[in-house]
Amino acid sequence: MQTRRQILVGGAAAAGLATTAGLLPQVAMAYEEAPFKADNIEDTLKALGVSGEMQESSDVTLKGPDIAENGAVVPFTLSSKLPNVKQLALLIENNPAPLSAVFAVLPTVEPEFATRSKMQETSNVYAVAITDDGKALYDMKEVKVTLGGCGG
Repeated sequence: MQTRRQILVGGAAAAGLATTAGLLPQVAMAYEEAPFKADNIEDTLKALGVSGEMQESSDVTLKGPDIAENGAVVPFTLSSKLPNVKQLALLIENNPAPLSAVFAVLPTVEPEFATRSKMQETSNVYAVAITDDGKALYDMKEVKVTLGGCGG
């Protein structure tokens, strides 16, 4: 008879082998590094494949708090009613790296995502819908941070 510890160790070892062998899905871990390393919004958008300027749109929605008591965990919801959206991105203007999250939108996926992000200081936050043709449409909200979460 196996103990609980032996079962957990065996399961962890099997999961590690399956991951190493490529038997588990890797989609959630796939990302491009360049957009996350950009240090301003313009460079981030270029790295995401955006051509041209961002345009404000009532078909893109960003929900979040007006005041974040703790910048380490600020909740946001991004959504879009636009056709042909390929990505939804969350950008925080005053963070060291503006791109906080990017979500791939497939035709079978409703473009609405919830996430939590760190904020260093009070900043404009953008939900950006990137369309198949490289346009960026956004909604913006200023979030005031009383206690920074990015080491600041």
